[in-house]
Amino acid sequence: MIQAKGKMATVVRFQDGEDLLGGLAGLGLKAAAIVCGIGMVRNLVLGYWDGQRYIEERFSEPVELVALQGNVGESEQGKVVVHVHGVVGKEGGATVSGHLLAASVHNTAEVVVLPLPDVRMVRRGEPSGLTGLYPEVDPRATAR
Repeated sequence: MIQAKGKMATVVRFQDGEDLLGGLAGLGLKAAAIVCGIGMVRNLVLGYWDGQRYIEERFSEPVELVALQGNVGESEQGKVVVHVHGVVGKEGGATVSGHLLAASVHNTAEVVVLPLPDVRMVRRGEPSGLTGLYPEVDPRATAR
């Protein structure tokens, strides 16, 4: 992974074979907006929430990562939670999209992340089975 951390954004270039979600989780951010991502991925698992569970669609072959967006937050226990959705292009131009459950980088992927230093992005379990986002002002930020 190659990255540049600026005052306002972190730009990351993932390299062939890297775990996209694991790499995003490993950036050391507990609150961030993933504003865009492009490149290629393989061993992709997309999920569609049917109201009770994720229906998974798997793609072992390389696909173009046309769009990626989401956020980074934390569970109530402080574990990093990456929540991203993506659109991928298949050979021939067809696109599919959904909740990104897994992906390995194929050749390269470029992602722009905006840290949110004054916000906590807390994820809590909900009766639906999903983990809802409960953003709040970070009390540690107001004490600085």
